[in-house]
Amino acid sequence: MLSVAEALARITGAFAPLPAETVSLANALGRTLAEDVVARVTQPPAAVSAMDGYAVRAADVGAVPARLRVIGEAPAGGAHDGTVGAGEAVRIFTGGPLPADADAIIIQEDTERDGDTVVVKEAVAAGTYVRPAGLDFRMGDVGITAGRLLGARDIGLAAAMNHPWLRVRRRPRVAILATGDEVVLPGDPLGPNQIVSSNGFSLSAFVEACGGQPLHLGIAGDDQATLADMVSGARGTDLLVSSGGVSVGDHDLVGRVLGEQGMELDFWKIAMRPGKPLLFGRVGGTPVLGLPGNPVSALVCATLFLRPALAAMLGRSEPEGAHETAILGTDLAANDRRQDYLRARLSIDSAGRRCATPFPRQDSSMLATLAHADCLIVRPPLAHPAKAGDVVDIVPLSGGILGI
Repeated sequence: MLSVAEALARITGAFAPLPAETVSLANALGRTLAEDVVARVTQPPAAVSAMDGYAVRAADVGAVPARLRVIGEAPAGGAHDGTVGAGEAVRIFTGGPLPADADAIIIQEDTERDGDTVVVKEAVAAGTYVRPAGLDFRMGDVGITAGRLLGARDIGLAAAMNHPWLRVRRRPRVAILATGDEVVLPGDPLGPNQIVSSNGFSLSAFVEACGGQPLHLGIAGDDQATLADMVSGARGTDLLVSSGGVSVGDHDLVGRVLGEQGMELDFWKIAMRPGKPLLFGRVGGTPVLGLPGNPVSALVCATLFLRPALAAMLGRSEPEGAHETAILGTDLAANDRRQDYLRARLSIDSAGRRCATPFPRQDSSMLATLAHADCLIVRPPLAHPAKAGDVVDIVPLSGGILGI
């Protein structure tokens, strides 16, 4: 059996970034940037006021109180065309351009106005409450680098840099196929030996949350002809993801059907728990990732392998699959030869440290436990017993729609 690290390397190495496409700024949220966003303007374009008040020469207000003659106004979106001379001031508002020869702003709270005269009650140094030209960015600056998953802050920055359109990676098209006579869709009548299928929906949601476009092919029963017909629906996609049917039972037909269609098998089993039966190969140019049918195993494997595969297709700059650390909340026994992923809750202990406490039961049939977990504790093969307080690697699960 392959190690998790070797399996991950083989999967991610099989994908390259997809072509770029142009989208409007309004439709760029959640997309992955394909080209750097370079500022097309300077912001602010000139020195402006950071506060409402008066633009002055600092030399005129070194000793206070100082009486200055108000010679005009500089509102945001407007300007005072003249020069501020000795003993003069210009009424200015936040965002208003600094008049020529003025070098400081007196906030209005530190003044008293009497007609065309303003009395300054607090001295200021040159540059006070002045935003110099280019304080935020200058034309030609790189604001957002390629490979970034675009969030609301990025959309705002791209807009400020005067980009109405952005180049982003095409979304990976992922066909999703659930298998098994024992599963039915939510809401359908349940037979005496059937269960409700969750994999197709959870994996579709997972793909969409990771930036892909899911194509849910439905549920294929344990019949080779039906399965072969449904697999054909994956033609033209960037990846086929199946769940179930990749183990060694008489009704585990996915590998057999794909083999008959000329699949080039890369590997079939990995040394991990949950998720030992994991298939990866290629059929007619389409990569195939065969996940276990168990819902917990399918989602854990999706986190460890499917998300990095999608990231590779999107050219993501963020490291995928990188582990974080926490201290252990309870003792753990020694591990066997398979890398173990324990569902756990996170908390903060009295010393302010992040603490991961595994659920007492780790049965892979318990989807509710996975839904309530904050992270997976990673237990390497043949790991020695661990004590509460030991540092362990974790894979975070919570956080926005990407949390599974």
